[in-house]
Amino acid sequence: MNKVNESVPQEFILLGFSDQPWLEFPIFVVVLVSYILAIFGNLAIILVSRLDSQLHTPMYFFLTNLSLLDLCYTTSTVPQMMINICSTRKVISYGGCVAQLFISLALGSTECALLAIMSFDRFLAVCRPLHYSVVMHQRLCLQLATACWISGFSNSVLQSTLTLQMPLCGHKEVDHFFCEIPALLKLSCVDTTANEAELFFTGVLFLLTPLTLILISYAFIAQALLRIQPAEGRQKAFGTCSSHLTVVSLFYGTAIYMYMQPPSPASKDPGKIASLFYTIITPMLNPLIYTLRNKDVKGAFKRLVARVFLIKK
Repeated sequence: MNKVNESVPQEFILLGFSDQPWLEFPIFVVVLVSYILAIFGNLAIILVSRLDSQLHTPMYFFLTNLSLLDLCYTTSTVPQMMINICSTRKVISYGGCVAQLFISLALGSTECALLAIMSFDRFLAVCRPLHYSVVMHQRLCLQLATACWISGFSNSVLQSTLTLQMPLCGHKEVDHFFCEIPALLKLSCVDTTANEAELFFTGVLFLLTPLTLILISYAFIAQALLRIQPAEGRQKAFGTCSSHLTVVSLFYGTAIYMYMQPPSPASKDPGKIASLFYTIITPMLNPLIYTLRNKDVKGAFKRLVARVFLIKK
């Protein structure tokens, strides 16, 4: 019984950037501002996509799912992160750590699959425009979105279970600002080679495979765009696709750096910065990328604001 109690701490200490206290205040400010922008930006995308009938298309259905993912993802980690930055006792309960690990991993895995589906949607819209409305019907969109969510949560159940089964032998100082698999594996007092190999395999499955499919889709899209004769049509298609490609680059670049690099105790802070980027910065930038570079969304915002003013009058 004592051995079990030692291997399962009642709480974890999230060290974050406590070894560099001068970084904590600027990081808190950046995280707070980014979190507020992420909340309002993603809520705005969800509302305008649902309330404007002109945005009831497959692309904006998947974009709504992405915004919902980002809302939940940031909320699962950021509030606890800000509390710990302001506190001298930087702790999280064991149950809170388990919940944070499971939810963030599930939503991150779901987003990997969803971004690949969104690239498939853009491929059909640009390369097969005559078949687009027939292929991407409402039922298929629902099925694809459901498959993304199920695959993400299934992966999280597997990964979280394997990670939490590792004996910790009383170790409870997590050298990170939230509970993430690579950081928790470092606490184990047994050989984690098998877990790291399994984590690398799922990284290939959920990161490299979707990214490869996305790059293939955009290779075909680039060929199709070059054949579009009216410059206006080409520019509109390029604007929509480039927004998605920008999101893909931000998300996959930092996630691959975190989950697919070999473990190295000498590179702690760069890993934390990478996690900070895809945990809060990318969800904050997603709404800005899709609104500032998308005429349809900006038009929908204007119509929604005009409708609100008419109601008030």
